[in-house]
Amino acid sequence: MALVLATARPTMAASLADCRPLSDESQRLACYDRLADDTGTTPPPASTAAPATSAAIAAPPTAAPSLLGKTWELDPEQRGHILRIRPYQPVYVLPLFHASNPNRQPASPSPGHAVGDPVDLSANEAKLQISLKTKIVEDLFRDNGDLWFGFTQTSRWQVYNAGLSRPFRETNYEPEFMFVWRTNYDLLGWRGRIVDLSLNHQSNGRSLPLSRSWNRLMLATSLERDNWTITLRPWWRLPESANKDDNPDITKYMGRADLLLVRRSGNHQFSLLLRNNLRLDAGNRGAVQMDYAFPIAGELRGHLQWFSGYGESMIDYNHRSNYFGLGVSLLEWY
Repeated sequence: MALVLATARPTMAASLADCRPLSDESQRLACYDRLADDTGTTPPPASTAAPATSAAIAAPPTAAPSLLGKTWELDPEQRGHILRIRPYQPVYVLPLFHASNPNRQPASPSPGHAVGDPVDLSANEAKLQISLKTKIVEDLFRDNGDLWFGFTQTSRWQVYNAGLSRPFRETNYEPEFMFVWRTNYDLLGWRGRIVDLSLNHQSNGRSLPLSRSWNRLMLATSLERDNWTITLRPWWRLPESANKDDNPDITKYMGRADLLLVRRSGNHQFSLLLRNNLRLDAGNRGAVQMDYAFPIAGELRGHLQWFSGYGESMIDYNHRSNYFGLGVSLLEWY
């Protein structure tokens, strides 16, 4: 008898939430009737109950992340990080870096800056680059204007040249201070994100006759569109006295501006760098460099590099050659 009494009346519903998930309409109406009997209120018609998945269907899609917003900490959710180390330019190790025309007798028109006897360099070497940046001060002018410091070091290592005891042929050091101003404008479908003014120094830290260096004031603007970014960067070389200038003609070869185009697709990243002296006559010179990083396993990515033109390194600023490199990327750049 106890069992019959327990099943004679269905269990009381706790709330409307207990009734809505019932798929059978008659059971759902019975649930609402029981709830009405217990509370004294009239339940809503079954036809007005909203589907459980309506909120998920109506939710807007998540916006694609901003490449420049991430790398320069431009968006509100990325602000507030001071002295956090971030990658600046690509960080890689290229065990194979081949030159079509090695510079075995580097020279500069500055007195005492020419090598007398040719050096027995190997066409094959290794190339390594580390490049990092950090934000020093944020919002210098109310809610805009960040000060960054960046440092890039690139080395060419004659690791396969046993005859010369495998020396580091050339190492370039490039520190710079960058004042970054956040922008937000539209230009032919591209979104302008930053304008930055930087003080840039580049040198190889060597003694005569191999010493090379210069200082530049650079003005850059960066825009993005979907998974593309573009940065235009003209510069002005800061003058030096004639007796201290290691390379008085460097702008003729290393140029007066460069253009960087970056494309990211998933874990693949491609960049194209164009550099030119902006001359329209027979003295026009420049360089092109392409880098491609692709996934191998986990966080490890392969890295391909091709360079053609003048100034692959400071010691080669006035030397033209083609280079091809193969190795791995150590940090995600964008």
